[in-house]
Amino acid sequence: MKRRKFIALLCGVGAALPLMARAQPGGRTRRIGVLVPGTPGDPLYETRIKIFREELQKLGWADGRNVQIDVRWGEGDFDRIGKYASELAAIPAEVVFASGVVPVQALRRAIPTVPIVFVLVVDPVGQGIVESLARPGGNVTGFTQFEFSICGKWVELLRQVASDARRVGVLRHPTDGAGVAQYSVIQAAAQPLGMELSPIDSSNAGKIEQGITTFASAPNRGLIVATSQSSAIHRELIVTLAARHRLPAVYPFNYFTSGGGLISYGPDLLDQYRRAAGYCDRILKGEKPADLPVQQPTAFELVINLKTARTLGLTVPDALLATANEVIE
Repeated sequence: MKRRKFIALLCGVGAALPLMARAQPGGRTRRIGVLVPGTPGDPLYETRIKIFREELQKLGWADGRNVQIDVRWGEGDFDRIGKYASELAAIPAEVVFASGVVPVQALRRAIPTVPIVFVLVVDPVGQGIVESLARPGGNVTGFTQFEFSICGKWVELLRQVASDARRVGVLRHPTDGAGVAQYSVIQAAAQPLGMELSPIDSSNAGKIEQGITTFASAPNRGLIVATSQSSAIHRELIVTLAARHRLPAVYPFNYFTSGGGLISYGPDLLDQYRRAAGYCDRILKGEKPADLPVQQPTAFELVINLKTARTLGLTVPDALLATANEVIE
């Protein structure tokens, strides 16, 4: 009896071995590089990296088990971003995930052959990052931030919540091609409404504070914040200045309104981090970036902060509130 049980046990173990082998991470530990422009400890970027890691784990890539994820933080310093791009090239990473156009461009210079997956790039074709959205070519693909037509929506929203705003400051990066394009679309939408625009430099904290303070010195003013890495990094300063100078402001993303901004309209950025993990997974499994189309956002969120509206003495139309994805009381 004991002998029969022992043989049966051996047979059971033998049958289980193939299943166990499939359950274990196979082969060498893979390497994923990550380059973001933010600062360690910044809740905005920490949450994004957490989402990226969690999605990779769902796809079977556990950091420290079958993959090593090397994160580099640019801390808003373009020179540092270039240095870290070179570090990731020396690892060497098998695929690199980058947030924003500056990290992508730095990586393209440092690692011209390693696959790169990006998020939060406004105009990858216009900025020469990919050949086309459908067929990126080369070693880079990813997820665009939004279509430029959304910039016209910001103008409409400002008019709806602050009809007296005849002069509109547009906070944008002056040398970023995407910032220039956003300004042009905003200008085209504002002109028929009789709004006069004033560009405000967003390239660093000092210029943001000086520009908004100078612009807000006269009445009947409003503010539109175009998307840029600098505006994301200095988001708290921008919201604080808008409140201090009682400027009704429209923002591109919900993290501005959750931080006290008046109204925002833009895509779900966390979704881009989830989807980027999927592209990294596919590349690690053998697919080429050139064959993965650049994807555009499919859903947009309107968030209104009623507490801020009341502080500014503004009445948000009921029709607009009815269309909001979220209303902050």
